[in-house]
Amino acid sequence: MLKLGDIANRLNLELLGDPDIELEGIAPLTTAGASELSFVAKQMHLSEVTNTKAGALILRPEWAENWSGASLLSDDPYLSFARVTHLFDDRPTALSGVHESAVIHETVVLGADVTVAANVVLERGVVVGDGANIGAGVYVGHDSRIGSHTRLYPNVVLYHRVAVGDQCIIHGNTTIGADGFGFAPSADGWVKILQLGGVLIGNHVEIGAGCTIDRGALEDTVIEDNAILDDQVHIGHNVRVGERTGFAACSGVGGSTVIGSDCTFAGMVGIGDHLTIADNVHVNGQGRVSKSLAEPGLYASGTPIQPYRDWSKNAVRFEQLATLARRLSALEKQLAQVNALEEKEG
Repeated sequence: MLKLGDIANRLNLELLGDPDIELEGIAPLTTAGASELSFVAKQMHLSEVTNTKAGALILRPEWAENWSGASLLSDDPYLSFARVTHLFDDRPTALSGVHESAVIHETVVLGADVTVAANVVLERGVVVGDGANIGAGVYVGHDSRIGSHTRLYPNVVLYHRVAVGDQCIIHGNTTIGADGFGFAPSADGWVKILQLGGVLIGNHVEIGAGCTIDRGALEDTVIEDNAILDDQVHIGHNVRVGERTGFAACSGVGGSTVIGSDCTFAGMVGIGDHLTIADNVHVNGQGRVSKSLAEPGLYASGTPIQPYRDWSKNAVRFEQLATLARRLSALEKQLAQVNALEEKEG
């Protein structure tokens, strides 16, 4: 239980109401009870305030008049909500120590207060920083490094020469350092291009479940500080992702593409290979990025969903666009000639 006044002090927020209200958790407006804290992130949800039973709310100062109960005033309620979740953190904590079933090469260096869970394999030359937490079934390949206070959830796989920075989170079943998609055609079939680079992950990076980040062909694949990847994101070989850039689920990046800082890519965005994306580029869901984007801003592609009968007609028209464009160009030339003739005769 936390008192509302203590939360206000720790988050440096203005408090309206009783500071001694005790709160045991956080909940949405529609389900929150008297011992729970809730929040309003957008003005469109203010109408729900009249029916909530929450013990207190996080609100913008100009919205306080819409709520008669206790409140914490914040210029960014969603950010404050994010910080409050850390105060109510109820995730299970692993005890530090090495499980007896772990297989650890004699050359491995373990920092202080490290957790190595059951059935972990740490190969030759691995270095693990202080306070790192390595979940059950994790495999870490030769000469890889795990930074201080980084957490690897169960069944994460790090191939050889993968470096993960400090205070990162990598969720279950993610694989980092697999071979990139590199093959050369020959008369006898595909010839594999050995992927001789590595992967460098910066500090404070979070990588979701089931992601794949390929190692570089010659240079390293790089994910810079504070980047975030949602579940099932694929990063191809030699890609570089800038600081604070985020990908939503099922997005993919082709090899050797360089992406700037502070970019966001919504769900299922596909980014081609050998492109350059500027800082502060934002792409809507299912966007297809087939060329470099040199200017910051919001981008979108694709067509919105529509009834099948309409879509099937439009699909036919789409296939006719090249022909229509040529016909339009010819008509414009004819019109220009007519106009020129009329001006001459006039």
